[in-house]
Amino acid sequence: MKKFLALVLCLMMALSMVACANAEGYSGEVKIWVAENTVDFTKAQVEAFKAEYPEYAGMTVIVEPVGEGDAATNMLTDVEAGADIFGFAQDQLNRLVAAGALVEVAPENAEIIAAENDAGAVGAVTMGDVMYAYPMTSDNGYFLYYDKSVVTDPTSIEAILADCEAAGKNFYMEINSGWYQTAFFFGAGCTLTYSTDDSGNLVAMDCNYASENGVKALKSMIKVAMSPAFVNGSSAANATNLGAIVDGTWDAGAVQQILGENYAAVKLPTVDGYQLGGFGGFKMLGVKPQIDDAKLAACDALALYLTSESAQTARFEAVGWGPSNLKAQQSEGVKSNVALSALADQLQYTMPQGQYPGEYWTLATALGDDILADKYDTYTDDQLMDVLVTFQTTAGTYLAK
Repeated sequence: MKKFLALVLCLMMALSMVACANAEGYSGEVKIWVAENTVDFTKAQVEAFKAEYPEYAGMTVIVEPVGEGDAATNMLTDVEAGADIFGFAQDQLNRLVAAGALVEVAPENAEIIAAENDAGAVGAVTMGDVMYAYPMTSDNGYFLYYDKSVVTDPTSIEAILADCEAAGKNFYMEINSGWYQTAFFFGAGCTLTYSTDDSGNLVAMDCNYASENGVKALKSMIKVAMSPAFVNGSSAANATNLGAIVDGTWDAGAVQQILGENYAAVKLPTVDGYQLGGFGGFKMLGVKPQIDDAKLAACDALALYLTSESAQTARFEAVGWGPSNLKAQQSEGVKSNVALSALADQLQYTMPQGQYPGEYWTLATALGDDILADKYDTYTDDQLMDVLVTFQTTAGTYLAK
């Protein structure tokens, strides 16, 4: 009996020690890098986090203004000297994983992320079957702005062009851009992605532009470019006589100023019977590997909090960033934002932009320039296939030797 009581006493002491350890949390220092215009917002969120989780009340959190692009570059240069939590864009994920700058998301947090965020954002933070970051936004992509006094049916490019032609208005889209050009190819069912090795080198390409679907996409671009209403471009600030434009949230103010009460936006239209797709862009928070398990747990908890429904809603209200959280997307503020609502509808038809070689963008521009120069207007399907075979073969030469 005495042995049993002693065992029970030891067990109670052990559980008490664990409880005390958990209550203590982490009281060291954590450094966060975020975009400059979100520094004050992030500091306020950190204080709210500490108030809600008193076990981290003694933690010192340093918030520094380092934008997504610079943050990724700095982390790739020196992981050890980098921030513990940092914001970055989805096209840097592979390189950061390869550099050992990202720790895998804890399984319990991964379940929360998958359940609470849109599919595009979840895919953007996932490589293979592993989740490496916390989705923060779904707000980088393109969709259609249009003058609702001119365009009567924004669901079809053919109808949009007809309305613009009849009204003497312009339809803008930048088809000599490797970013916008994918709207046609991906929408038609094509793929063009690159894979990296553990060192971040491009080692494989998955591309089927040289296909019936690729020819269909190329023919659609040629047809659109032949319209007298078509103007190659994507900057609302440079647009004149605007009837419709394929653009992003960054130009919402400029478009609204131009169109006034006729301002409207929707997802991209169809062309030749298929829905235009393209790239989607997402911002996320990453946590770097830590030697101290208690610090890692604190970083994970803070990153999850900073990308939660409440934080994403507050971030939208503070700086206008579009949330990836499904409930935050349904908030009245987000739903009443014409541009963000259009983008949210479009992102379901996009794929996250991964890592692409610099030469790809040059190659895509050259293809678009040839279309704009009317080079392919009279080409047969076989000749267009030859163009795409050359494009695909060339795109495959950019892999690491």
